[in-house]
Order: sequence, then structure tokens, then C-alpha cells
Amino acid sequence: MKKRVLSVLAACALMLGLGGLVPAASADAPYCGIRWGSLPEAASATTSAQVENLRAGRHACFDRLVVDLEGDVSGYTVSYVSRVEQLGSGAVVPLAGAADLEILVEAAAYDDAGRATYRPRTPSRAVNVSGYSTFRQVAFTGSFEGQTLIGLGVRARLPMRVFVLDGPGDGSRLVIDVAHRW
Repeated sequence: MKKRVLSVLAACALMLGLGGLVPAASADAPYCGIRWGSLPEAASATTSAQVENLRAGRHACFDRLVVDLEGDVSGYTVSYVSRVEQLGSGAVVPLAGAADLEILVEAAAYDDAGRATYRPRTPSRAVNVSGYSTFRQVAFTGSFEGQTLIGLGVRARLPMRVFVLDGPGDGSRLVIDVAHRW
């Protein structure tokens, strides 16, 4: 009898909006409002842009990789793969983490005279991402025939999004965000 009275009181409290319980709809809400997926993202177009830099940042809900370009980038493919392979040679690029993101940018990391426009000191660790929630390693694998390939080792296959921003100046930025969790 005592249990039944408590159940009835709890039901009444919920109907009146008392009790401080989270409604079921909130429990199903996505992490940080993120509604991204993990399927490949791509835009196909040729470009005369050149890769100038790679950099990363930490945010409350995701880690971000930015590819800085001189000129407008319009072509890219970003996808989870079983392994990243170097352009031209097909050599496997070992990456830390449980999942590999392959970032292919339709832009060279060299100018018309063949001079490098981006050359990291340590290509296998092109950007320091130690202490990041999701990123484990950023590897600059190089450029071949007007394309640049970047390997991004991540903690797990997690939601991601890709977009292009204009600037600064006449440049552009390819942005890859990977959520901390689903």
C-alpha cells in the first residue's frame, strides 16, 4: 500500500511539473546539439589555391583542423578510411588513434615553380595535438599532381563536418570539425 501511494504521489508530481526530472525528449537530444554524421563529405571542383598552413584548435564539443590556403579552395574529400595511403606511392601512413580520416584537398602545397608553400618540420606530426579530446595525430603526407593529402588520426569514428571559409585576404580555409563523442 505504501509503495502504491508513493507511486501515485510521484506521478502527480510529474504531471504538475515537479520533481526536477529531465523530460524524455531532452535525454534523446544530441551531444552539444551536434547533428553531424560520419559519412564522407566532398566538393568537386578544380582550384589554383595552394596549401600554406595546417593548424588545430580545441573547442568545448569538438576538435578542429584548419587548412589555410592562398586562393579559393573548392575541391576536397574528407572520409573515414581503413588506412591512409600516400598519393603516388600508395605507402601506408601510420596514424595514432582508433580511426583514420583522409583529407584530400584539391590544392598543391607548392607553387608554379615547384617551391614548397607548406613544409612542416615533422610531417608525421605536422600539428601538435597532444592533450586534445579527439585528435591523436595530424600527418602531412605531401602533394602530388595538384592534390594534397593529410591524415588525421582520431580517438574513434566520431561525427564530423567539413566546410570552407573565406579569408583572410584573398585566401580561404578548409575546416574539419570532429565531435568529442556521439
